[in-house]
Amino acid sequence: MDYLPIFMNIKDQPCLIVGGGVVAARKADLFIQSGARVSVIAPELKAEMQRFLAQGKIDWVRAEFSAAIVQQNFVQALPKLVISATDEQAVNLAAYEFCQKHDIPVNVADQTEYCDFILPAIVDRSPMTIAISTGGRSPVLARVMKARLEAMIPHGFAKLTDLVGQYRDKVKDAIQSLDGRKAFWEKLLDSVFIDKAVHGKAQEAQAMLEKQLENAGQFEQMPDGEVYIIGAGPGDPELMTFKAQRLLQQADVVLYDRLVSDEIVDLARREAERVYVGKKSKHHALPQEEICQLLVDYAKQGKKVARLKGGDPYIFGRGGEEVEVLASAGIDYQVVPGITAAAGCAAYADFPLTHREFSQSVALVTGHQQEGAAAIDYARLASSGDTMVFYMGIKNAPKIQAGLIAHGMTADTPAAIIEKGTRIDQKVTVTSLGKLTETINQNRIKPPALLVVGEVIKVRERILSAKQQGIVPFKFEQVAQSDHKIAV
Repeated sequence: MDYLPIFMNIKDQPCLIVGGGVVAARKADLFIQSGARVSVIAPELKAEMQRFLAQGKIDWVRAEFSAAIVQQNFVQALPKLVISATDEQAVNLAAYEFCQKHDIPVNVADQTEYCDFILPAIVDRSPMTIAISTGGRSPVLARVMKARLEAMIPHGFAKLTDLVGQYRDKVKDAIQSLDGRKAFWEKLLDSVFIDKAVHGKAQEAQAMLEKQLENAGQFEQMPDGEVYIIGAGPGDPELMTFKAQRLLQQADVVLYDRLVSDEIVDLARREAERVYVGKKSKHHALPQEEICQLLVDYAKQGKKVARLKGGDPYIFGRGGEEVEVLASAGIDYQVVPGITAAAGCAAYADFPLTHREFSQSVALVTGHQQEGAAAIDYARLASSGDTMVFYMGIKNAPKIQAGLIAHGMTADTPAAIIEKGTRIDQKVTVTSLGKLTETINQNRIKPPALLVVGEVIKVRERILSAKQQGIVPFKFEQVAQSDHKIAV
């Protein structure tokens, strides 16, 4: 983060605006709405500032800014916050230097290099306030996001927040434990209570709250633990399902491995405990047995546990092993499917896994064989016509290459290596089966990367060619003796 997002209480505190124009007026209005005692230093005031003055919302010091002027007018205490918004750069710099000297947080409008704090775009559903910031990079983008949130969040959320606030102390008195109060509010706010409060059915919402409060004793007991086995997808956070994100936000503990991107881990609530259990070939942060035991132990403590797995938990994710242990221990669990690496990486690499011209089936194969596991059936794969996707296959690429060629696949069969699939720094290297190992060595490709072998990779070249030409070829087949019409 470029700036620490905090909400500061400036009610009845002295705050200073330098400047009397339109921009300064907008800044002054934020101070006014926050209950500050607002002073304005400026030689003259424009229309909006004049209105604030007439309404008694600001005190005006009619002067050019200087350190002496500030000290003369803030005798008892210097301002808590200062915003300088003038057209005179010398004045803005003077205000900035004064504030730096006296350790006063300052904002020079539209000049982030002279800002100790910045003012976000605000969605006001007081007492709920939502702030959106781009770190000063694009105020317009912040306003666009504000407009979207304004449309999504009804004004009735103010009533909801008020109602919840009215009962905060009552709930605290009725339920002594922090975990119990958390469970109370989570259950209430995951029901139709929100809809009733937001849409003005205050009495019905209040009745629901009162009824749940009558049963406050149940929340003093240790809550039942639960484990969420969540498929985090191949890397892009936007490929996670709504359910995955919702359960991740509820979790008290998050166990994650090295294939889960930092952006996805950061979607968990800040209070959640994060436990890295990353696995790398021959280098495990924790053995699988210990990971399973951790899930059981945390759940038995009444925790909600999110087990984040790259891709889909049931496709080479060992999710089945973990669920077996949870079921044996009597632990409640949910499995949330995720987009597996094969589907996600191929889509982002501009080729499908199936195509009627090239392949009607897909084989998902682990390239990393566990000791004692059956060897890859290269004979079946080579004769199947499948698009073959090898997970964890970089180190065993020479064996994969040799095995497929030995059983009849031609050396010129297309192959692709996808590194950091679906992420912003994804890299796709297209080669042939005969040059697979050579390509990996020449490009110094390291895991994690996905290997794809099959004729369907030819579609990528056609798509890229069409993009370069600005024409996407598309062929409609005629449907004989049919009344069906195709609308374009």
